[in-house]
Amino acid sequence: MSYETGLSMEERVTSLFQPDTLLPEQFLDTFRRKLHLEPEKKLMLAVLEDAVACYQKYLFARDGKGKTLFRETEEWVIDDHGDWLFSFANVCDLLGFEADYLRQGLLKWKERRLAEHTQAKVYTLTTERPKNRRGGAVAHPARRRLRRAASR
Repeated sequence: MSYETGLSMEERVTSLFQPDTLLPEQFLDTFRRKLHLEPEKKLMLAVLEDAVACYQKYLFARDGKGKTLFRETEEWVIDDHGDWLFSFANVCDLLGFEADYLRQGLLKWKERRLAEHTQAKVYTLTTERPKNRRGGAVAHPARRRLRRAASR
């Protein structure tokens, strides 16, 4: 005989040691998600995620829209005043993040990316023509075609 209850082994074992009488709150706690966020916190988390994504995506933007998005996001992150509801400091505080720590992490990330991006590439320009395997100069492809056509 199989009893399908949909409970894991741990839940079945711990249910043996629970009292038979439960308050409605205790019963409903078993069906709630472990990480419960209110809609306002979900919105603030989405705002923070979007800000970090814009900050990382548009760091090297060349178009006006991308540059504007990056500049506005950076201003929002750097702004230390928490006088309005959706300021960086308030959003981090309500979500349980340390705003200064997150701010420093984003700024250090930016510095590292800029350092990687600005490493100079050295190109050497020579006046010599490339050599073929036999040591002679390589002819331009159009000239080669003309020579082949003329030799036929």
